[in-house]
Amino acid sequence: MTTLNSNTSQSVNTPVLIVDDDPSMRAALRQWIRLADFETIEVATADQAMAVLSPDFSGCIVTDVMLDGDDGMTLLRRVGELDGDLPVILITGHGDVPMAVDAMRSGAYDFVEKPFDPDLIAEVVRRACNRRALVLENRALKTQIADSSSLESRLIGNSPAMQVLRRQILHFAQTDAAVLITGETGTGKEVIAQALHEFSARKNAPFMAINAAALPETMVEAELFGHEAGAFTGADRQRIGRIEAANAGVLFLDEIVSMPMPLQAKLLRVLQERKVDRIGGHRPVDVDIRLVSAANVDPREAVASGRLREDLLFRLNAIELEIPPLRERGRDSILLFDTFLNRFAVQYGMEAPTPSALDEAFMQTYAWPGNVRELRNAAERFVLNAQVNPQPLETLVTGRRDDVPPMGAGGLKDLMDAYERSLIEGALRRHGGKVADVMRELNVPRRTLNEKMARLGLSRDQASDPEPGTA
Repeated sequence: MTTLNSNTSQSVNTPVLIVDDDPSMRAALRQWIRLADFETIEVATADQAMAVLSPDFSGCIVTDVMLDGDDGMTLLRRVGELDGDLPVILITGHGDVPMAVDAMRSGAYDFVEKPFDPDLIAEVVRRACNRRALVLENRALKTQIADSSSLESRLIGNSPAMQVLRRQILHFAQTDAAVLITGETGTGKEVIAQALHEFSARKNAPFMAINAAALPETMVEAELFGHEAGAFTGADRQRIGRIEAANAGVLFLDEIVSMPMPLQAKLLRVLQERKVDRIGGHRPVDVDIRLVSAANVDPREAVASGRLREDLLFRLNAIELEIPPLRERGRDSILLFDTFLNRFAVQYGMEAPTPSALDEAFMQTYAWPGNVRELRNAAERFVLNAQVNPQPLETLVTGRRDDVPPMGAGGLKDLMDAYERSLIEGALRRHGGKVADVMRELNVPRRTLNEKMARLGLSRDQASDPEPGTA
């Protein structure tokens, strides 16, 4: 997959292999590419190029079509046999353009016709190296996922926030302290709770989960504490509650703020005394549990509004873990989407479709109000629609078309304009049209922002439209 964010350059130490039998052209390419902050490796023939390359090569190849010995087309095929994801950029003369078009169909990343603007070759190299970096990142991620014991297989993402969260989980999993997980709906709070269980000394004991908001109030007490036979109408036999069933293991209480206040008092007593009173029981039962709870609202605001007991909060949050929303996790959205694509492709026996540059721009600029859950659903729909009714990801997710071209359509300028439009429009919505806040988020001066908004037909009024998917 390709990212068009020109600020995400791979910079120094990313190698670009130049293949050209003309020393003066090699020297010119070396100068232009190094000015773009890339390292260069220079060879004259295809054989010399293949001696340098390996499946771990982290950059791209820039080669002339006309070479002594094997030509650029042959080199393209040889590179494809080594690693089909290695980007090959072909440099062609005017008469070679039909050949270059055929090479694009054969897997070339791009071609540049002579004479060319140095800025153009630098930009193509930058995009190719960004693509290569993401491919290698995805491969490393899939290797981690293949190891079913790794935490990375459960919590996918390379953003700093997710790296910190994984370290916290591995550290706190070794304790028995109560954990309160906070985060928006769909961020994966139960996944975190399961990880705390699976990486702890309690991993071979039960993991019991209950959603306090999903049960009628009349059933929550019986579900949590259990009951004796005859305790109430319909209780024809003894039933062990979830707390007791989680003995020696982990009890996960999702949406703890939705628990009725009288039951919060009983739960507090269980945590203090380590004993459970079944409904209709005559003596308490000893329990040894680790409590992990979750809330999709600020627990302190819930205390202030009278929905959560303050003394219970003190028992719940000996450790507090906050899961960042997907919109704050950078390129994790692309990694997650790619992972879900491959999983659904295998599940449905279909070929995994390749998102376009516009799709990737949408992934990184859309607010994802449903977070990872919404992204997963979007990936499933993307796979299912790809062969019969392919649509841009934005259309599948929001239903909006707004002049979005078909997947893969448009030249580089159109794609860059679409990406910039998505970035600026998303920032305007997030900040309610406050230009100063948009400038800070995008790190651009006011004049530049004004010029781009004018060119792209955007205005502060964009902020009056609701964020797609939130209405």
